[in-house]
Amino acid sequence: MTTLSAHDLVLPAAQLGPENPLAPLGSQQELHQVENLAGLPADLQANIRYGGLRSTLPCLDQDGYDRTLVETVLAALVLENDHLRATILPGLGGRLYSLLHKASGQELLYKNPIFQPANLALRNAWFAGGVEWNVGSTGHWTGTCAPMHAARVEGPDGSPILRLWELERTRNLITQLDFWLPADSEFLYVGVRLQNPSDVEVPAYWWSNMAVEQTPETRVLVPADQAWRFGYGNRLDLVDVPLHEGDDLTYPMRHRRAVDFFFEPLAGERPWIAAVDRTGGGLVQASTSRLRGRKLFVWGEGDGGRRWQEWLGLRGHGYAEIQAGLARTQMEHLRMPASTSWHWMEAYGRLQLDAEIAHSQDWKTARAAGAEAAGPLLDQLAAREAAWLGAAGERLAAGPGVVDVEPGERLAVGSGWGALELARTGWAVSAGTPFAPDTMTSRERAWLPLLDGRLPAEDAVPDGTLVAWRELLEAADDNWLVWYHRGVARHYHGDLAGAVDAWQRSGENAWALRNLGVVTGELAYYERAVALLPDLVPLLVEAVTAALDSDIAVAERMLAEAPDDPRIQLLRVRYALETGDPATAHELLAEGIQLATVREGANPLTDYWLAAEEALGAQRPVPPQYRFGMGEN
Repeated sequence: MTTLSAHDLVLPAAQLGPENPLAPLGSQQELHQVENLAGLPADLQANIRYGGLRSTLPCLDQDGYDRTLVETVLAALVLENDHLRATILPGLGGRLYSLLHKASGQELLYKNPIFQPANLALRNAWFAGGVEWNVGSTGHWTGTCAPMHAARVEGPDGSPILRLWELERTRNLITQLDFWLPADSEFLYVGVRLQNPSDVEVPAYWWSNMAVEQTPETRVLVPADQAWRFGYGNRLDLVDVPLHEGDDLTYPMRHRRAVDFFFEPLAGERPWIAAVDRTGGGLVQASTSRLRGRKLFVWGEGDGGRRWQEWLGLRGHGYAEIQAGLARTQMEHLRMPASTSWHWMEAYGRLQLDAEIAHSQDWKTARAAGAEAAGPLLDQLAAREAAWLGAAGERLAAGPGVVDVEPGERLAVGSGWGALELARTGWAVSAGTPFAPDTMTSRERAWLPLLDGRLPAEDAVPDGTLVAWRELLEAADDNWLVWYHRGVARHYHGDLAGAVDAWQRSGENAWALRNLGVVTGELAYYERAVALLPDLVPLLVEAVTAALDSDIAVAERMLAEAPDDPRIQLLRVRYALETGDPATAHELLAEGIQLATVREGANPLTDYWLAAEEALGAQRPVPPQYRFGMGEN
């Protein structure tokens, strides 16, 4: 018998905090820039050049978190039968937080003992552990720390299915996840569907990211003899599997530096990947053919990699990620036609191999044994998908399917943005993924008057601009808020002159002035914005950073009145270095700066420490807590 129930998951957790109200006029720094495109296969080149995300708008950044852990209750939904217990977090991107194999007592995923956001996602906030579902664009998706709708659906075998769905706002793709654990099954099935309800082609991206606990004996098995290596050197290079640079790349803890390996699928092999321990047992993930890509990511065992592991969780062996995606690499987007849906079936469970064979030095022997052990699962995936879709399967009786069945009992509520978009567009979407008007909160309802040509300017803080509503914004009655949003929409669509004109017409408000500061580089705009909102830390950080680039005196004035915040402290360090005072810079760093939003691939704490040491003629080592460098040994 399978049960679906709600539970409280209590964890030491940092609070996400408020969204950043400043419009993200550009995207977060993207590390995956490929500089050797000319040497890559033509289809890989084309997919990498296509579909880059201009900005995360209409989503706002999530950078208001800190590193204070407090016992917190997180809503969890649990699917359980006699073999597996799956714990899903609907309020945090539908994360599959835990998958417990009951007979062995083995937790198949890296089950993070804390919830600690860090600056790794497209909107900044991201957390480690479990299985994350990434849709939309290269990077951790905009919904990774946001709620999804959840409801109960009856499965084709009568067992309960947990359905999650939400609108991914940057691409307007509807994401559907159906978690299905049949009563007698040793595998959790996840039916995934993406719907593009619009009348235009959309860049599509999907990767299922599985965190698995690693030990020195952990090995990844996958049906591949080659992989595209991306090691933060801005190159994709095809390398052999398993031996690379004198070591076996399939053992995550044998890597010194952070690295990605995108495995080239072997012709005739069905898609799967596994991470097994010293006994030959561990997690296997398999899918139907649409989800063809497979990947290994490791943080590396150098100082930087270990520091990131501790930053995201707790001390210990940490985790590696095995992943599955629509394309061969995560640098690619695929073309999804208008009014189209794509679907596939994934499965998660425990794989057991003979330990000696699983760790054989003969790679082909090891991967072939993995394929044989995964064979029974792979054999039934197409039938499971057919039953979910409603077509006849080889092992399951034909039935009406459940993918389009209207959800039953509501278990969690996501956002109202889907309902708002349907109110604007009238798109036809599946009955299985409804966006009811009652899911709209005051935040979404504030935009409804724009459908009638007006947008009241009552709120002091503008929301993320609905850039797809540009025509409605251009036709709306004028006020400062409409001019502000017109400017953001124009900028998003490449009309810089029109954006500047709109923000100037918006008047003396901090939001338009800040945007003018960003695009013109004129500090006077930033100064006026800061005068209006002196306590808004994200604004101050931008303004002081701009001032340090061009006018130290302005930076000094702003810092004199700035509130106490780690981001401001870091700017004080830079100011001290810029003004020839390395002793003060060293003193501030030595006192300790815990920069919650330190970014993957950027390491100002180390850079400033080394600069201060050089200026002082000293050689004190960088403190361990500042060693975030992704390429460090």
